[in-house]
Amino acid sequence: MKIILTGGAGFIGSHLAEHLILIKKIKKIIIIDNLEDGSKKNLKNILSNKKITLIKSDIRIFKKIEKYFKNCKAVIHLAAMSDIVPSIENPMEYFETNFNGTLNVLEAMRKHKVKKIIYSASSSCYGIPKITPTNELDAIKPMYPYAFSKYIGEQLIDHYSKVYKLNYISLRLFNVYGTRSRTNSAYGAALGVFLKQKIENKPFTIVGDGNQTRDFIYVKDVCEAFAKSLFSNLRNEIFNLGYGKTESVNKMVKIIGGKKVFIPKRPGEPSITHADIKKIKSKLKWKPKVSLKDGLNIVLKNIDYWKNSILWDRNSIKRATKNWFKYLK
Repeated sequence: MKIILTGGAGFIGSHLAEHLILIKKIKKIIIIDNLEDGSKKNLKNILSNKKITLIKSDIRIFKKIEKYFKNCKAVIHLAAMSDIVPSIENPMEYFETNFNGTLNVLEAMRKHKVKKIIYSASSSCYGIPKITPTNELDAIKPMYPYAFSKYIGEQLIDHYSKVYKLNYISLRLFNVYGTRSRTNSAYGAALGVFLKQKIENKPFTIVGDGNQTRDFIYVKDVCEAFAKSLFSNLRNEIFNLGYGKTESVNKMVKIIGGKKVFIPKRPGEPSITHADIKKIKSKLKWKPKVSLKDGLNIVLKNIDYWKNSILWDRNSIKRATKNWFKYLK
């Protein structure tokens, strides 16, 4: 079985690649990544594996990627631009990648008759939910271009499934954390920012008052869900992918250990994200295994990864704070 993994050199993608090479049915994994957010360093443990082929290319350029889809059985599509404030500042770039890039992936699948895609969607499509825990049928209200671009990517896949008989599973990820989480963006996942600050013995910058709660899901649990989706007989399903339990940002900081300072709340951010995961547990027979405490302990044991291999823009926090003020209503 030969598969395509877009975004496979990134945080989640690299963990997923490591997970997939252990599956005997999978004989070849073509990783397509432009290496802007991702890095070869994330794949250093598996690049020499005969199952892995890394293609440095961009999903926005159809002619550069389509030939690799020949004779593939399935696609796992993770490649995307993320983060809130940059998507507000540069919406066109986000739509080019998250929508047009997804369109290119689907067209490559159509050309080479690849019939299955697993999509990395975002729980940000729910915006500020009125009901929690949030289930897959609750209102869709994306609050910023990143969220909207990921949601219409999901809608595009659903449309192709109806017109061209593709089979898809879309996983709406909640707050994924783990080793290799990006530390080079002040706008991204809290854990990456906090780890960078811990390494430099700086206080943690808490957005808002820190009492906001998030549904944190460990990256290895996420990989298991993607693998199960890949081999599932389910067709055209959308699943929430979270832990199903909320924890405050302040609790995360307490586990990591350190002082904290508070900065303005970002635009369009809910006070709570909480995944209703009954559907994925029932239909996909998946459930999370790693608690926040255990997951963070794993991350802290591997903190040398960030010390040795991640470059950091030291002005990013300053710029982020300035931009958050700009977009506050």
